[in-house]
Amino acid sequence: MGQTFYFKINLNKFGEIKVQAEREKKTFRNAVIAWVLGFILLTAGLIVVNGNLKAKVESRKKYLAATEEKLKSFQTGEDYLSSKDLDKLSETFNNRIFWAKKMVALGNEITDKLAVTKLSFNNGILTLNGITPVDSNVKELDLINEFINRLKSNPEISNDFPQIKSGQISKQITKDTAILEFVIECYSNETQKKETAR
Repeated sequence: MGQTFYFKINLNKFGEIKVQAEREKKTFRNAVIAWVLGFILLTAGLIVVNGNLKAKVESRKKYLAATEEKLKSFQTGEDYLSSKDLDKLSETFNNRIFWAKKMVALGNEITDKLAVTKLSFNNGILTLNGITPVDSNVKELDLINEFINRLKSNPEISNDFPQIKSGQISKQITKDTAILEFVIECYSNETQKKETAR
């Protein structure tokens, strides 16, 4: 008996080549679309960033122009000082407060029977928030009034704050300890002038 030979013939070879070509075409098309979309997004991003930077540059230019205008208004003539220049100079020197000296003077007037917990300066008013423990042997209101009188008699404080008065006073219980919270308001010369002008 002789040998039998088998041959496998792929009659669909052309179909496979066509499918492969379609796949490559689709892959290429998808790559091109992805690249175009990426390019569009990158371009849009650059346009937005560029717009923001231009807006910032314009804002800085306007700020610079406004600052230069203010500087021009403060500049004096080369030949003489005008009355407006002298008024501005006088206002600059008269309205400034030397806070370092004020803090030292304030520290010297605080006793161990009371404490200043917070201070703030707004619209020409220096506000001191403080506490003192409630003691049956001590009159807390007298302590606060003595503190106010010491502030008034200290020229370092009273020169810039001629009117000093007591504000809100309240009693609080903190960790089983009764304390008296108080507020002292110190009115600056600038505030006095505004009230007089009204």
